Amino acid sequence: MEHYRYRALDPTGSTVSGALDAEGEDGAASQLQERGLLVLQLEPAAAGSAPGGSWFNRPPLNADELERFTQQLATLLDAGQPLERALNTLVRQPGKPQAHRLLERIRDRVKGGQPLSAAMALEGPPFTPLYLSLVRAGEAGGALGETLGQLAAYLERAQKVRGEVVNALIYPAFLLVGVLGSLVLLLAYVVPQFVPIFSGLGVPVPLITEAILGLGQFLGHYILYLLAAMAVLVGWLARRLRTPQGRLQWDRLMLRAWVIGPLLLRLETARLAHTLGTLLSQGVALISAFDIARQVCRNQVVRDAVEQTIVRVKDGSRLSAAMETTATFPELALQMIQVGEESGQLDRLLLKVASIFDAEAKRHIDRLLAALVPSLTLVMAALVGLIMLAIMLPLMSLTNNL
Repeated sequence: MEHYRYRALDPTGSTVSGALDAEGEDGAASQLQERGLLVLQLEPAAAGSAPGGSWFNRPPLNADELERFTQQLATLLDAGQPLERALNTLVRQPGKPQAHRLLERIRDRVKGGQPLSAAMALEGPPFTPLYLSLVRAGEAGGALGETLGQLAAYLERAQKVRGEVVNALIYPAFLLVGVLGSLVLLLAYVVPQFVPIFSGLGVPVPLITEAILGLGQFLGHYILYLLAAMAVLVGWLARRLRTPQGRLQWDRLMLRAWVIGPLLLRLETARLAHTLGTLLSQGVALISAFDIARQVCRNQVVRDAVEQTIVRVKDGSRLSAAMETTATFPELALQMIQVGEESGQLDRLLLKVASIFDAEAKRHIDRLLAALVPSLTLVMAALVGLIMLAIMLPLMSLTNNL
């Protein structure tokens, strides 16, 4: 996916501008045409200019604010408020100027006769295809308030899962940085101080001591070059990951990783199942739901598997059989989807799959952290002990000779 900026005319003749993600310029133009926009200018955005990707260019509504706006609008509509009045109420609430301007534009379009989904579609981010599809489904079914309530619950759950993963990784990340930093400092700056001391002792230096002293001297002389090489390597990897082939190779490697792979697959399966279940429960057609759910998949391997599934379902295959052919999704998910197809409760079973794999992912993360933190501590203690032993052995030899 690439990021594009556009300038276009909406159906009323007003000029609108914004940004979107698409697979190529043709895909971006198609998205804008589907929104009823006449494209005036379309160009790739500069790196880091994606909404939320820069401190100075953040979206009018971040994920938390979008979830709160959706929940508040759902509450007002369920209370019997007309849509225009509900939007007026939200516009008057305190908040960021960008958010106020966004809500004012949406309210004005709704007042002019546009459906809420069409008014939101003209804004682009933060209103994703999934968001817009659910709003359209709610409008078509005459239950916009209920649909927005389910959408708010979906956004809240997505934020909760993301927050749990991030919070779980914060402490191990700091611990890992601390361990590596302490070892590098010890080897690069403390160990070399003993080289002239051991040279003048006149006692044989054990092999382990020579190895530690050699490593310390190497780091002391070449640490800056090593850091520069690591920075170049990270830059090259980041650039490589921005290419479709590089991203696919990386995602395939991550799914095959011994510990991380099963966790990532559980998270991707839960995200896909929850998105599909939510869309199907609102009456969105299966093919359309899959096409939208494909966009929430962050792993390219899983996304390709979803695309293959869409093709096979269009050709007449059952969903569970089409997903099984890709050899990507967990067996438990496939069995539950098959049961959902046979019982006519596919949406409910998909939401159950999401709940099960979310719980499994959380247990996997908890077990991983329970093992990771003590393991890092033991590794740190062992390496420090090895360095201290290498330093103490020549001193002990000197004492014995005396």
